[in-house]
Amino acid sequence: MSSLENVLVDTANFLWSYILYLLVGGGAFLLFFSRFKPFRYLKHAVDILRGRYDDPDQPGDITHFQALVSALSATVGVGNISGVAVSITIGGPGAIFWMWVTAFFGIATKFFSCTLAVMYRGKDSLGQLQGGPMYVIEQAMSPRFRPLAYVFAIAGAIGCLPLLNPNQLVQAVRDILFVPNGWVGEDHFWFDFTAGIILAGLSATVILGGITRIAEVASRVVPAMVVVYMLCALWIILANWEQVPFYVALIFSDAFTGDAVVGGAVGTVIATGIRRAAFSNEAGLGTAPLAHGAAKTGEPIREGFVAMTGPVIDTMVVCTCTAMVILMTGVWQTTSDNGVTLTANAFTSAMPGFGSYVLLLCVAGFSVTSLFTYSYYGAKCLAFLVGAEHQQKYNYFYVAFIVVASVSSIDAVISFADGFFAIMAIPTMVSTLVLAPRVMRALRDYEKRYPDLGARP
Repeated sequence: MSSLENVLVDTANFLWSYILYLLVGGGAFLLFFSRFKPFRYLKHAVDILRGRYDDPDQPGDITHFQALVSALSATVGVGNISGVAVSITIGGPGAIFWMWVTAFFGIATKFFSCTLAVMYRGKDSLGQLQGGPMYVIEQAMSPRFRPLAYVFAIAGAIGCLPLLNPNQLVQAVRDILFVPNGWVGEDHFWFDFTAGIILAGLSATVILGGITRIAEVASRVVPAMVVVYMLCALWIILANWEQVPFYVALIFSDAFTGDAVVGGAVGTVIATGIRRAAFSNEAGLGTAPLAHGAAKTGEPIREGFVAMTGPVIDTMVVCTCTAMVILMTGVWQTTSDNGVTLTANAFTSAMPGFGSYVLLLCVAGFSVTSLFTYSYYGAKCLAFLVGAEHQQKYNYFYVAFIVVASVSSIDAVISFADGFFAIMAIPTMVSTLVLAPRVMRALRDYEKRYPDLGARP
């Protein structure tokens, strides 16, 4: 197992040493190519989310709001809680700065990629309308690009297997609830195994219901958990407000010096921040378009506007609050813990007696909804490969894999997911960059038809 873990880590590191240029460079190109227009429509995006433009007769399965929360249920959660802790542990405070940079460019990436997911929807083998990078490549690009569609679908079917979420949820329950009360000792394999079975059973009740049931559950759970988590994090930050300027300055300075990293490797800081931001908001990886492609709309540009709010919410807001809590409490310097346990230590330090339990509640909500959404992503990828009539088989395998992830090490699951997400980014970014001019033509047409939206032509 140790050798396998080393292979996974080395492979993920190799892939991301190149993919980070594609994500950041591609996002920067799309941002300048769009002349920053997506930023001008944030208010319009909010109006769309409020249901002002919803039409139940439009093609698709779920509303704009349900599409966003379905995508956010896979991003706002463990990636924002344990992922930020991993970033600070490996890359120091400066990694947060590069998470911000990646999210800033990711706004444009999300706008373009999710617009394309609706613009070029295809039909699966059962005749159902579907969206996602593989359908974009199949519908809009020349046949020589067709292999990229299969590369994405294969990597998506494997990379979307339940990995970090069940692993970190079981770890949170064990380290926050059971270990402190003496209910679990150092040998916790059987606890992890049992918890994995229970989690798999609970998840199956929603996962087997498809995207409609997933969206219904996510639209209730995700907003509530975000509010609870943000209220607690903001309370901690406001209680230590005088420290904010120091740690903001530390984030900026360490981003270019790497002083908090062993050996002062700035490259490690940058790579860590970009990888964790990509896992946090998924801009450029291609998973979010799978959810947004199911939205009920005949206006692809509108779904692009909705999707671009994702990086703002999950990285610039939620991740930043998590980072400030970890930095302010000092636990990142006083413990060797990693992942969700480090964040739990921070909440316990700032809110003695109940902070860790509040975090456990949020982790449970985020983790379970993330499991639901990733099952949909993976099943959709498999349906593209072998036919939609077989996608339910993926869900059964997916549920069983929750148990495997529950007893695996955090380094192994993170590297496994990172490796396949890196592969998914290649078809997604290539297709998005090639087809970007078509999105801009559609945007200009949208502006002509809706001239009162506040953006200058």
